[in-house]
Amino acid sequence: MHNKRIALVTGANKGIGLQISKDLAAHGFTVLVGSRNLEKGKKAAISVGADALAIQLDVTDHHSITAAVESIRSELGRLDVLINNAGISHAGEPGRKLEEVGKSGKPSVASIEEVRMVFETNVFGVIAVTQAMLPLLRKAPAARIVNVSSGSGSLTLNADPNNSHREMFGAVYSPSKTALNAITLAFAIELESTGIKVNAACPGFTATELNNFEGTGTVQQAARHPVSLALLDEGGPTGTFSNERRQLPW
Repeated sequence: MHNKRIALVTGANKGIGLQISKDLAAHGFTVLVGSRNLEKGKKAAISVGADALAIQLDVTDHHSITAAVESIRSELGRLDVLINNAGISHAGEPGRKLEEVGKSGKPSVASIEEVRMVFETNVFGVIAVTQAMLPLLRKAPAARIVNVSSGSGSLTLNADPNNSHREMFGAVYSPSKTALNAITLAFAIELESTGIKVNAACPGFTATELNNFEGTGTVQQAARHPVSLALLDEGGPTGTFSNERRQLPW
């Protein structure tokens, strides 16, 4: 059995996922750098350090998920932490400005196909990966699952007329994070008796490819809270939605 704690981070070859991987490695984890493109994952793993391993993982592909599970089971035996970080904001061409994405995502004009594609990654992918990894997580003494969500998925915050960001609440990305929050709570309720803690983390408006680098926060800032939830002790919470500063309303 592998002696170090083992963490899998999906979508970890860049952005927040890559920084989370670096931070977990600094905390003594063996980190599995999940990436759809294995070569990109290998390059990212090198930047994380000697305790990082690249693993091919497309959260929308059943065969990719199954192969990843078998690889972890045969080589490492268990999983202590799962960070469901992989996510997309739209299904269009890379480099679209945030304003354009917001306009095309309004419910009156949103492409149904784009809604399906975003939900496929941000919601169904999280369910599929978590279900598949659960047998490995159950073998750990105190497993943790962290779903990287967004305050833009909060129904309470977006129902507030004084929220200046509510115009971005469309039919694509934000509802996918609302659904992700619901899935987080559902897993937390089911797994509460097992000691596996499941929480949703909002990393903040971070400058990444997800928003065409229009965000204001750094990946270093964004990674801190998901990592802190991965490191929760036995007395830590489960079934929560929060950012680095406070609990967020669902």
